Amino acid sequence: MSAPSPSTSAGPLPAPSGDPRSSSGTSTPPTAERVAPLRHPGRWILAAIVLVVGAQLVHGLATNAFFQWDRFGYWFFRPVVLEGLGVTLEVAAYSAVLALAVGIVLALMRLSNNPVLAAVSWGYVWFFRSIPLIVLLLILFNFGALYQSLSIGIPFGPGLFHFSEADLATPFLIAVIGITIHEAAFAAEIVRGGILSVDAGQHEAAAALGIPRRYHFLRITLPQALRSIVPSYVNLLIGLIKSTSLVYYVSLLDLFGVVSTQSSTYSGDIIPLLMVATVWYVILTSAVSIVQFYVERYFARGAVRTLPPTPIQRLRFAVAGARRSIALRPWERAA
Repeated sequence: MSAPSPSTSAGPLPAPSGDPRSSSGTSTPPTAERVAPLRHPGRWILAAIVLVVGAQLVHGLATNAFFQWDRFGYWFFRPVVLEGLGVTLEVAAYSAVLALAVGIVLALMRLSNNPVLAAVSWGYVWFFRSIPLIVLLLILFNFGALYQSLSIGIPFGPGLFHFSEADLATPFLIAVIGITIHEAAFAAEIVRGGILSVDAGQHEAAAALGIPRRYHFLRITLPQALRSIVPSYVNLLIGLIKSTSLVYYVSLLDLFGVVSTQSSTYSGDIIPLLMVATVWYVILTSAVSIVQFYVERYFARGAVRTLPPTPIQRLRFAVAGARRSIALRPWERAA
């Protein structure tokens, strides 16, 4: 007579110790345990140090009588200061647009298969990146001493159109031309780097589909390249805005020029006038940074799954989170 097999004679195996199943075969859910967040005391210590140093700086600015904040308020919206600010904005706007346009042309020339165009573009970038802006502006300002009159005509032949350099070279035009041709050299390298950042498969696919080069550049390459161009060009634009302070040396009264002339007249207000110029430059660069955020966010569509929230959206999320935290009971907040 054979012994019964374990599978038929023995009952269910006993549950091991610690098994959540009971003797009746039912299971009980495991107890939920609260996950303790990782502590970062070093971050809080560093944040406290930063707040203390920042508070000391603000206290020093507010209590130091040498800054003469009453005179700062007097000069901040003076018509003469606002006129200089308007000149700064005009020079920066014209120069930024023209420098970007010339930079795009130079970048395309550098990427061209034509050796002459590539060599000319390389030479332009090399030459004007090597010259300080103040030197270039002074050369253009004294250009009339080299050429009293200019003409357009046949090379090594008679001139068809003649005009005086002094009639055209106004301080405003000299400032715009000087900043444009100087910053275009840097803009060309920024644009070229952005174009090179586009994946080579995009160019190959466009060529395989027979897409015209102009359409290929405007609708495929340039939108993708702008994601790399915008941050670098905005840095260049911020530097361009600050570079407009050099046009004072070509007799153009921009914001810095007005501050310099007024401080020479009112010697007791040198520091307040310098603070006025500083605050206006900070406002201008901050406005450019805000525009940069939204332009980058626009061109990030299709490249990221979720667009980064705007500052207003972040504020709304923070307020909503604070309201939910206040509405919770103390024991719910601890959980």
